[in-house]
Amino acid sequence: MKKIASLYIVILGLMASQLAQAQINPNLVQAGIDALMSATITNAQIAEISKEAVKEMDAKNPVAPASDAYTKRLNRIVSRYRTISGIPLNYKVYKVPDVNAFATADGSVRVFQGLMDIMNDKEILAIIGHEIGHVVNHDSHDAAKSALRRSALRNAVAANDGVLGKLSRSELGGLADYMASASFSRQQETDADDFSYAFLKRNGQSVLALATSFEKLDKAGGGKVPQFLSTHPDSKARAARVRARAKQEGVR
Repeated sequence: MKKIASLYIVILGLMASQLAQAQINPNLVQAGIDALMSATITNAQIAEISKEAVKEMDAKNPVAPASDAYTKRLNRIVSRYRTISGIPLNYKVYKVPDVNAFATADGSVRVFQGLMDIMNDKEILAIIGHEIGHVVNHDSHDAAKSALRRSALRNAVAANDGVLGKLSRSELGGLADYMASASFSRQQETDADDFSYAFLKRNGQSVLALATSFEKLDKAGGGKVPQFLSTHPDSKARAARVRARAKQEGVR
């Protein structure tokens, strides 16, 4: 099994490869680097970088072909959901046993075989709803910007007419250490849960699938939170919250 790199590590690595001709000018680094990261890098640019990064990830990981049963199943699940808030969505399955899923700023959604093996179709859709909630809420954009702005590797990035300079392999390694500790806030995770709930309800799907998906994640992890939910509130508490809301609203 190939190791799945952190999404934003890949994004930043791709920035480096795409801008390989840019020259690092140390004299420009310290002045205005925060402004460069927070203002110059727009949401549209983050989305475009994410798109190219996902291409790189797809090339390095086992993607289920169109003829694969997992791909056919996922396509059935999401057949009605090809755009969200004006963002076109594209879906693929990674044939790895990890219990994982993610969505990126450009609308790419990747679901891992391990997750599909323990979830029914409604639960998979609920998890996808959570992940695309991060995209719609701009959490994915903000996380990338924050990582760039706050990285300790400021001396590895240069301002050159509003673009990012080339990063060396060692510098990328240091940045990877920083990115490994980056995460969404608990409030962002709760907001993404709420997005999924509303998404399911709006589309006539079972909101309780969100609760049962959390319960299955808790069971699959032996009470431990899966890696991709490591910053989320407790799975049991999340399930209880969904069930309480559904009962109050009289929906299932």
